[in-house]
Amino acid sequence: MRFRRHHYRRQKEQADIDVTTFLNLMVVLIPFLLITAVFSRITIQELNLPQQASGGESPDKPLVTIEVILREEKLQITDGDRITDTFEKIEGEHDVKSLSEKLLALKQQHEEKEDAVILIEPKIEYDDVIRIMDAVKVAEVTLPGMVEVERVPLFPKISLGDAP
Repeated sequence: MRFRRHHYRRQKEQADIDVTTFLNLMVVLIPFLLITAVFSRITIQELNLPQQASGGESPDKPLVTIEVILREEKLQITDGDRITDTFEKIEGEHDVKSLSEKLLALKQQHEEKEDAVILIEPKIEYDDVIRIMDAVKVAEVTLPGMVEVERVPLFPKISLGDAP
């Protein structure tokens, strides 16, 4: 007994791709992704190495050196030779407000001064360094009778170094 197989020749039709649903998805998805995207701003901070005073020059005015030493347990302000102010940590955080007030007073004494040195101990967290750099560059002052905070430039030219 032989079985016969019937072979039918089917004509293959080209299937149309329905992209309507895909386009509908893209129309909704693309605006949603653009709205929820986080656009980050990259800023570059120009830093210098601390300058050593050269012995050959004798300036008309004595050079004023402002150094902020960032230690794990405290902040110190020095004039290059001796420690003038010390700010202990408050509730585990560096006292940036007191530092900013003192730097504002120093800026008022030495208005022409634009540079400061930040000396950092090892194992200091990056966020602490950035917070101190911001406090050295700009002070936020609230004037009496005003609600808005005014940003007063202090020492925009910052040099970084290792703490002694």
